Amino acid sequence: MLKNKTKQRIIITKKEIITNILGKAIGLMFRTKVEKALIFVNSRESYTPLHMFFVFCPIDVLYLNSEKKVVELKENFFPFTVFHPRKMARYIIELPSGSIKKSHTMIGDELRF
Repeated sequence: MLKNKTKQRIIITKKEIITNILGKAIGLMFRTKVEKALIFVNSRESYTPLHMFFVFCPIDVLYLNSEKKVVELKENFFPFTVFHPRKMARYIIELPSGSIKKSHTMIGDELRF
């Protein structure tokens, strides 16, 4: 489960934590819908650009620091586009499109998973 601790709201009930390089490389490629959160864990905070090549549906993305606080977000990230974050993050969470708006998640919120 992925929960916004600050707002006391459940963002999504299903999650998958990805730490290996292959899982990070594949991500959501070739999927037509997103039914769970993909939580990518980096060994340290870094700038992590994302691409949506071969992802066939829009998604929401949350960037979290080491304390699991939201430092950047991207709503409705469209297929076949690229996003370059301005902030460093340790955790990158890919969600179904609309999840950020529905859960009222904002920069500074603390999440739990």
